[in-house]
Order: sequence, then C-alpha cells, then structure tokens
Amino acid sequence: MNEQQIIAWLLEGDVSIRYQVYRDLLGENRQDLQDRIAKEGWGKQFLSQRNKNGHWGDRFYQPKWISTHYTLLDLRNLNLNRDNKMVKETIELTLHAGKAEDGGIPLGPSTWQHSDVCVNGMFLNYAAYFNTQEKKLCSVVDSLLHEIMPDGGFNCRTTRSGAKHSSLHSTLSVLEGLIEFQRSGYRYRRNDILRARKSAEEFILLHQLFLSDRTGAIINKAFLKMPYPSRWKYDILRALDYFQYAGSKWDKRMENAITVVQEKRNKYGTWNMQAAHPGQVHFVMEKAGKPSRWNTLRALRVLQHFGKEKRQHKTAF
Repeated sequence: MNEQQIIAWLLEGDVSIRYQVYRDLLGENRQDLQDRIAKEGWGKQFLSQRNKNGHWGDRFYQPKWISTHYTLLDLRNLNLNRDNKMVKETIELTLHAGKAEDGGIPLGPSTWQHSDVCVNGMFLNYAAYFNTQEKKLCSVVDSLLHEIMPDGGFNCRTTRSGAKHSSLHSTLSVLEGLIEFQRSGYRYRRNDILRARKSAEEFILLHQLFLSDRTGAIINKAFLKMPYPSRWKYDILRALDYFQYAGSKWDKRMENAITVVQEKRNKYGTWNMQAAHPGQVHFVMEKAGKPSRWNTLRALRVLQHFGKEKRQHKTAF
C-alpha cells in the first residue's frame, strides 16, 4: 500500500485510532471524533466493564490487566475526552482510599509504607491527563522525584530488593507520567521535573534504547517486540513514541532503534501486532500476527517526527 492507502486503512479502524491519525499524522484536531470515543468502539467497551462501585476488576491493581489501574491507562491511551465524568470519579475514589507513607499510590494493604515507582508513574500519566486537581498529585510527584537513582533513571525494585541500577521499564513509566503532568499545564516543581526528565531520558539514550552501555549487547530481546497495550513493560517503539510525544530533538543514539522499527514493516507497508503480554483482558483490540493499526499509527508518528528532526540535522533515514 502507498501512503494514502495506509492512511485510509487506519481511518477504517476504531474511532480512537481515527482521532489520533487526524491529530498526529494529518495535523487536524477532530474534537468530534474524540467526543465519540466514550460512546462507541473500544472506549465504550472499556467503560461498560466498570463495576457499580466505580472500579474495574477486583480492586485497584488486581487482576491484571482488567484492574482499575490498567483500565484507566488503556482509556488514557485511547485519548478519551479529558473531562470524562466516569473516569474522573474513579480517580477520585482511588485518591480517597488514601496514599502510602511516601505519598504515592498503594497497590494494596501490604504497600502502605512504600508505593511502587512504575505504578506511580502510570498513575500520574492518566490522573494528569484526566485533569485531576494539581494539589492531589503533588505528593505523587514528590514520591517519584525522591526515587531518582544515581545513574539518572528509576527502578521500582529499590524499595523491594535494593536495586542499584535503573530499569528501562520503570524509567519509561515515570517519564510518561512526568511529561503528561507538565503537558497538562501543572507547574508544581517544574524545574525539578525538567531535570529528572533530562536525566531519565539520558539514561535511555545512553543505552541506545535497547543496548548495554558496557558490552553493546541487546539487553533483552523482548525490548525489540511491539506488543500493544504495552502495560508496564518497556519496548523500543513505546520509548520512541515517548520521545516524539515529548517533542524531543533527534539524537544519533536513537538510530539503531529506529532502524529496528523500520525493518519490522511488513510487505503491505504496515506493522504487525506481536504477541500480547499474557493476562486477563476485557477484550482483544487486535490479534497477534496480524497488521496492527495501533503499531502502524505509533510507528508512523515516530518516523514522521524524527524524519523532520533528522533532516534538520542534514541526515536522512
């Protein structure tokens, strides 16, 4: 398929895909499409699974992936309208249940002392996106900034097993939360957040997104796969999508990851869905092994952004 045919194919997908195609690839903000996400397709399906108590699944974090936490993350990534009342009510219920001693969001009764860095990053991502009051998020920001490691990144295992090296998984989840907090217009600890983002981004770039900074070997082959939803797990397309969303400039250390993404393009000019992360789901958005609108949308907006950035640096893909 040529470019026009690929766009046409994307626009045949769920309304949430159509909205993001217009916004990210065609430069047109279709508010009418965003307003429909809650009323049809995947958005309506997610919202219909909400329990009478205002939550999804059994509780905030159980079971994966149908818990309140991961459902709210899915809805944020659909780009549901930011003022959706059902979602905002659930976030308020979560906050009303109380915070851990470190100011973060507890996963359950056994985590009141130390919250989880990855979950705090993901929570900040969707809570900021859905316009939660800034003062209610300040302690979550504080808990995250308190966890910056000497190498510039984050690792949720610091409070469990005393990890000494940052994790790409945790670092990316925190970055997604911090960038959404700032893009949503909050000003709390603005300069501290900017410094934390810079150091965390440098941690990822130091590893060229998937390579050991000591040996140059692939850290984990799973980082090269492109499942969706990503959940808490790191992969190079999710990382590149963060960098384009943050408006980052082209960095030579992205080159290898960009090349891997390009090489995964199938004969139709689209990208396939790779095996999903195992676990219970509300419903399957896309089948593994088949052309994926999610992956094609994300890959194209990454290449569109960094294609422009790279040309400005007098190089080409």
